[in-house]
Amino acid sequence: MPFDPPSSPPPASSPLARDAADRRAIARWLLLVAAMVWIMVALGGATRLTGSGLSIMEWAPLSGTLPPLTHAEWQRLYDLYRTIPQYELVNRGFGLEGFQRIFWLEWGHRLWGRLIGLAFLLPLVWFWVRGRVPAGLKPRLVLLFLLGGAQGAVGWFMVASGFAPDSTAVSPYRLVAHLGLALLLYAVLIWTAMSLLHPERDAPPAAAPLRRLAHPVAGLMVLAMLAGGFVAGLRAGLDYNTFPLMDGRLVPTGYAMLSPFWQNLTMNVAAVQFNHRLLATLAGAGALVLAVWGLRVLPPGRARAALLALGGTAVLQYALGVATLLLVVPAWLGTLHQAVAVAVLTAVLASLHALRRPRLPPGPG
Repeated sequence: MPFDPPSSPPPASSPLARDAADRRAIARWLLLVAAMVWIMVALGGATRLTGSGLSIMEWAPLSGTLPPLTHAEWQRLYDLYRTIPQYELVNRGFGLEGFQRIFWLEWGHRLWGRLIGLAFLLPLVWFWVRGRVPAGLKPRLVLLFLLGGAQGAVGWFMVASGFAPDSTAVSPYRLVAHLGLALLLYAVLIWTAMSLLHPERDAPPAAAPLRRLAHPVAGLMVLAMLAGGFVAGLRAGLDYNTFPLMDGRLVPTGYAMLSPFWQNLTMNVAAVQFNHRLLATLAGAGALVLAVWGLRVLPPGRARAALLALGGTAVLQYALGVATLLLVVPAWLGTLHQAVAVAVLTAVLASLHALRRPRLPPGPG
């Protein structure tokens, strides 16, 4: 039978109180790790926009923790970098000092990933050994650890694609896979923490129609984010820097120039940028409808606050996207645009969680 909370808090030494305290502690830990993943996504955007991601050509999970400590080691890594097309075609002649500038950002990005691993693994072992992991949560925590390890491997798989003889950047497909896995890891962390902090399903009856709209809007949001990954991978933001029209047209002339047609969805600059605009517009409109609707029909509480946050972050993200396009993707603004995408995802998750369908009451007997 479902648990009905007592009318007064249980004694601090009772099993129920200890279980609640454990859940809150684990939730706070997961939220901390999620915040670190959020920063990691922003760092990833910065490394991509500054061309720093290909500066380290070795995958050394342990020895790579330390930066180069001697001039000879710096020179060795610089000589490695000079063997790839990005150096020849983009950064030729920028010298060891220029190499060091892009190296430090990528090294910091990788170091932060290692710190995330430690920030997850060490508390996990501590909670586990002390028997403070709630029943049923262990498989989820193991899955999160595996997702984190997979993210590191996919990250190197992505970077390695930029070393190809005819490439100056990473594969758009691998970039989207890396971004998508980061967003998935973040989403599972946030959802798990929210479920520990708010196990009850207390959405008011007026939430039912909002719930039916929230799910497709959430899907559009995720698709817009992944489409943004292809925009980044193709550097499509450097073209068609007008809004709302593209080269004077609503739908650009070259939208379907590739054959077969499906390749336009991922490899055609005009189509990729148009799709991102369209998905972002539909998702933003849906978020605004949810926010206004929720404000009108929901009582003050978690569900209404989440929907208002969704509307606000969606408007901010849309404005940042337009500004990034019109200003031809300055690195700082592109990084901010990618970081705020995670804020939108957070609001999406909070909305879906707060609008969850209430559990049915137990039947007779």
